[in-house]
Amino acid sequence: MTGRPLRICHVTAHLPPDQAANALLPLHLGRWARERGHQPSYVAYPPRAVGEPNDETLARVAAGLPGPVSWLAPRAASSALARALKLSSLAHAAAIRRVGARAFGDADIVHVHSNGLLPEVAALKAASLGKPVVLTLYGTEVWHYRARRFPPQLFTRMYRRARHVTFYSQGLLDRARALGLHRDGLSVVYPPVAPHFRRGDAAAQAEARTGLGLSARHVLVNVKRLHPLAGQHVLLDAMPDVLRHRPDTQLVFCGTGPLAEDLRAQAVRLGIGDRVVFAGLVDNERVARFYAAADLFVLPSQLEACPTVAVEALASGTPVVSTDNPGGVELGRLFGEDVQVVPRGDAPGLATAISGFLAAPRRTKAVTDQVLAREFAPEVSAGRFMDIYRQVVTSD
Repeated sequence: MTGRPLRICHVTAHLPPDQAANALLPLHLGRWARERGHQPSYVAYPPRAVGEPNDETLARVAAGLPGPVSWLAPRAASSALARALKLSSLAHAAAIRRVGARAFGDADIVHVHSNGLLPEVAALKAASLGKPVVLTLYGTEVWHYRARRFPPQLFTRMYRRARHVTFYSQGLLDRARALGLHRDGLSVVYPPVAPHFRRGDAAAQAEARTGLGLSARHVLVNVKRLHPLAGQHVLLDAMPDVLRHRPDTQLVFCGTGPLAEDLRAQAVRLGIGDRVVFAGLVDNERVARFYAAADLFVLPSQLEACPTVAVEALASGTPVVSTDNPGGVELGRLFGEDVQVVPRGDAPGLATAISGFLAAPRRTKAVTDQVLAREFAPEVSAGRFMDIYRQVVTSD
């Protein structure tokens, strides 16, 4: 790329075992870089999924990464007065700058993921040290952006000072431009789909169901954090209609979140508690088995940029029904009939789409495999990011 190994430091609020997109992409990028002879490293908060962090758990997480990690303690709870005066933010920003000064010292590139105090302060620190910054945006940073002239937001300053900005979808890039965030050095790099998400035949589907203890004739799967924006309550509202048409149907939710108990109670209230499985937080390889077992992946989200979970389902041969969130609409354009799009918040419409599909279930079409190979293959994503790294280093 430049004739010598590059040192690439990723800054992210999340790392695995957290399942956030800005946890998984930095891991993949680090592995690809190391495979190519480069030297990845990380600055991050301890993963939430490990619970209260200690030396043992953090060492175990670090051992699974392709490079060393500098852990930053999350912002401590503070008093109402301290919050009003932003004292905790100022103290935390100072800690980020100190960690960044050490971690970025010999870096050739600092790759910052998403927004928030950690990536924003770290990006500005890296730029002040003369390090080229690559910024990747995943969705919420742009959907919720509101321009402010004075004082300028940290996010806007980070965005403007980055050498290159990548977006998780074309719709997200278009939205950024519409908000006045047009600039040079913008591109779309779709999220990669890991190799263990792969198409299986009917025998593999039956085997996955047996292994997971799923005995229904029809299986629906949703993989998302249990959160209001994920729309699982709408899917539950649709299920009584689905079950009237296809009574031997089972719905599986993979994920945890603040709505877990509310959703369980809703399923019981609707009289469908025995048809709904809450699998909790499961690792990627087990998620792949749920995709393989499913007839249909259902994504009722209110807001998505590029829903990686839906793309993983397609890679597993499982068609998708999505609401008309921006990411779902974009996948509908990319994958055609294998992604059916219905209005957000429309439980009857969602039920009709699901029941209609289950009347004649099928696997995805061959053209979907072609789109996946062209846009979402790991080697494609890796190649695009490595080209960006080469550009920002050689532009100095």
